[in-house]
Order: sequence, then structure tokens, then C-alpha cells
Amino acid sequence: MKRKNATVQTSIRRARRIWKNLSQEALLRLREIATQHDFSVGAGDVIYLNDGWYVTHTGLLGLARRNRCAGIHVRPASNFCDPSSQRWAFEATVYKSKTCRGFVGYGDADPSNVSFLVHGAEMRVAETRAVNRALRKAYGIGICSVEEIGTIPNMGKKLPPQNANGNGNGAGPKVRDRLCQIIRQHKLDPELVKAYAVDFCGTKTLRDASREQVENFVQQLADWAEKDRNALACQLNSYSRPKQEVVA
Repeated sequence: MKRKNATVQTSIRRARRIWKNLSQEALLRLREIATQHDFSVGAGDVIYLNDGWYVTHTGLLGLARRNRCAGIHVRPASNFCDPSSQRWAFEATVYKSKTCRGFVGYGDADPSNVSFLVHGAEMRVAETRAVNRALRKAYGIGICSVEEIGTIPNMGKKLPPQNANGNGNGAGPKVRDRLCQIIRQHKLDPELVKAYAVDFCGTKTLRDASREQVENFVQQLADWAEKDRNALACQLNSYSRPKQEVVA
């Protein structure tokens, strides 16, 4: 019990450092969430956005492991999928034990209900949303998961793709150096950042992007990492290779 209380206090202290000027009500709510479900701010289990707490995919999978979840089965809901318009839907079933009949959750995604930051990754978003919803049902999680919301508040709009017009097909040394510095400083995954950059610039590869596009991307990345690194990490994780989630 003492160890659990210490973990909760650590999460509250860390939350105060990450999100400035948290209200007393928000801190009390965090204490309730962390105590009831053993969530940790430091582990990225929950984040604070738009005056509310959200559980993350990482937090839900961790909860499933701690409760010895027997497994998660995910399959496309084919009747609601339209690959030509990037519209996807998945059904996820969580089995809390070998004898459990399963808790079912559905998730959908298309360009109209996902952040512009993950346009082109709607299938992965839909799968994650389905798994999250099934896990929230199975373990009685009342707060929404961050992957289920469509946009991240207070973010700028995506710039339309532009031709290089003789400006070269990549960033100069100073831009690359700054990007590397941001990745090191905020401990970001370089491959996920690269995937995000390609999507942000609206090109097939990063080499096809103009210098201006890359500079805009680096500035956007720096601003977001400074304001809310956890939210950025959640979005970057959406670019991970999709795979079936199974918890032993």
C-alpha cells in the first residue's frame, strides 16, 4: 500500500512539472485515476489535454498485463471499410481470462475524424481505437483514450505540399542539425519522426520535400515537443507498423 501511494505521489509531482498550473480538481482526478488503475504519468499511461485526463494505448496495455489478460483478437469490420477513401473500421475482443466470453469494442477512422498529423495512417488509428475501446470496456475505464480523439488542441494547420522549384530536394545542414538536436533532446524515435515528416510534407519520400516544407516541419516538431512531449509521442506511435496485439 505504501509503495502504491508513493507511486501516485510521484505521478502527481511529475504531472505538475510537465503541465504547468494544473488545477486542484485536475490533481485530485489524477490521484483517483492513478490509485484505482495503477497508472503512471512517468510511464506515459495518462496525459492531460484540453483540461482533461486521457488514458493512452500504452497505459491500457500495461493495465492488461498487470491483470494477466488472456489475449486480444482484432479483425477488420469489412462492411464498414472503404480503402479507396481511407475509411477503416476494426472489431477488437479482449479476453480477460481463458474462460472469458470477451469484451468487444469497435474503432473507426477516416480523414475526417483523425488529426492531420496521421493522415495516411487511418488503418492503424482505427485498429488502435478498437483495441483501446475494448480494453476500456473490459477493465471499466471511464476516461477516453487519447488515440480516440480526432485532433490535438492548439496545433497549427498542415501546410499544403509545394514544389521545390529548384530549391533542392532536402534540408540543408543547419535544418538537419536542428532536427537531430530535437530528436536527441526530447528522446524521440528517429524512424517515427521521419514517417511523420513525410506525412506532414505530403510527399512520397522526404527527399521529395522542399526545403521550406522541411523547415516548417522542424519548427512544428520543436513547438509541439516543447509544449506537450507526451502528446507528440502518442501521435508518433501511430506511425508504428501495425500488428495484432496479444497480451499474455
